Amino acid sequence: MRHSLRDASPRRTRLLAAAAVAAVLALGLGGCKTTNDITGSIGGRSTAEPVTERDWRDALDTWGERYKADPSNAEAAINYARALRATDQRAQAVAVLEQAAIRNPNNMALLGAYGRALAVVGNYQQALDALGRAHTPDNPDWSILNAQGAVLDQMGRNAEAQRHYSAALKIVPDEPSVLSNLGLSYVLTKDLKRAEITLRRALAQPNADPKVRQNLALVMGLRGKYAEAERIAGEGLPPDQAAANVANLRQVLAQQQKGGRPYVPAPNAGG
Repeated sequence: MRHSLRDASPRRTRLLAAAAVAAVLALGLGGCKTTNDITGSIGGRSTAEPVTERDWRDALDTWGERYKADPSNAEAAINYARALRATDQRAQAVAVLEQAAIRNPNNMALLGAYGRALAVVGNYQQALDALGRAHTPDNPDWSILNAQGAVLDQMGRNAEAQRHYSAALKIVPDEPSVLSNLGLSYVLTKDLKRAEITLRRALAQPNADPKVRQNLALVMGLRGKYAEAERIAGEGLPPDQAAANVANLRQVLAQQQKGGRPYVPAPNAGG
């Protein structure tokens, strides 16, 4: 397989960009129901982070009861919504946070959660509006800036997205979740060299999410550096997991070569 993004047809490039954009949002905005997807709740938390499907069901019951007992309780609403997303009830999560936000119009943590929930269901402009009220210019929140960047990338406003990531990095230099998003944003604008540099910087951080490695491997593959891409995909992993990651990478690149819509491993967009 000898195919690079630069050689791709406009249609293939658009398909790849659409997939990468979705990846920017998926983890940090609640795109799937893994534990990593919904870590970093911006509300308070008094229980251990759920791990298994059963844990999430238990959390759903616990926080659901607290929310129903007091719908104005922001902590209960945020954690109930997290459990709803984890059990594939995303529209209901939005509804819960919407009602809680009406009751707590100045609670920035709640507005942040609401903005992310809106982004997950594709209401991007509403998400931007909510996220914009979740912090202030004189006291910016890097995780909200990161989420705003992810939404802007989803809307095709990549230059604006990159400015938000840069602003976040001024607050938390070398934060891997922001660097990973910035790297994928460079993919969207077909700047694969800067994408590689940025993702390598993200991967060098001790708290980098494992998915950053997969994002870097993908970029290397798109640059035509297939051996290096496979080495990165499997480095430092048990043999079975390394083999699975390499197989997934090959599948993604093969789909891209055929003009299909590949799945791009998702980074953490700030919690």
